[in-house]
Amino acid sequence: MIEKLIEKIAEKNCPVVVGLDPMLSYIPDFIRNAAYEKHGKTLEGAAEAVLEYNKKILDATADLIPAIKPQIAMYEQFGIPGLKAYIETVKMAHEKGLIVIGDIKRGDIGSTSAAYATAHIGKMKIEDVETPVFDEDIVTVNPYLGIDGVKPFVDVCKANDRGIFVLVKTSNPSSVDFQDKVIVSEKGNRRLFEEVALKVEEWGAEVRHGNYSDVGAVTGATWPKAGEELRALMPHTFFLVPGYGAQGGKGEDLAGFFDKDGAGAIVNSSRGIICAYKSEAYAKYGAENFADASRQAVLDMKEDLVSHIGK
Repeated sequence: MIEKLIEKIAEKNCPVVVGLDPMLSYIPDFIRNAAYEKHGKTLEGAAEAVLEYNKKILDATADLIPAIKPQIAMYEQFGIPGLKAYIETVKMAHEKGLIVIGDIKRGDIGSTSAAYATAHIGKMKIEDVETPVFDEDIVTVNPYLGIDGVKPFVDVCKANDRGIFVLVKTSNPSSVDFQDKVIVSEKGNRRLFEEVALKVEEWGAEVRHGNYSDVGAVTGATWPKAGEELRALMPHTFFLVPGYGAQGGKGEDLAGFFDKDGAGAIVNSSRGIICAYKSEAYAKYGAENFADASRQAVLDMKEDLVSHIGK
């Protein structure tokens, strides 16, 4: 699956993934009001507004980008109607030829982890019939429980040509509370995120195709030095890089996340793209043309990244 993502990035010369993480406050009034007229101020109404918002952004940006990354919590907050909107968003993206990275951050052990993997990147077997459920192509995974939590996902990746991105060095400021703690061992002292990185490289060995593995890593744009160090530690691991834009990451900080050929990573922006119309830089578009503002934000982000990674 990572090979397919790499092909899409090269085809569009655009290492950008749009984070479809909608909150009601992001959605223009005219979309919300139309949904409420139809369903009332209910969970169904909110989910309808989310879906219409996503549709317009996808219509405006799908020809530019290789992938989207919906954060499932933003849909779960609206209950079952929200999860239906999540599934419909995945379907819309696939119909437009996009890779879908489900930001689910799941992590458990044994049969529970296997059930998560089946639901999101595998197929549910009901008697003699197999059916995809959420049907993402790649999902994010929390490695805190070790190989017991990750192996079921790797097994499903192998069986279904899917991928995972394992949390290694996350973009949030308090990631230092645990991820930067030094682990003392006979093999040398390393920070916890470096230990996780070595495990990710190891876990990916059995699902490596070409230069990269189907087991990727989440490495935050807000830690550029760590990104360079992790690239050296994980030469066969593809990076999902959150934290661009609203969290402070910039193209000039990210060259070290990519390999010498300008490949090896895809950079996420959520609010910076889907809420572009709310920022001063794109205010001229107004709420009515929010999707056009999102399109321009993608173009500007692409130019910023490509100019600094040498593609």
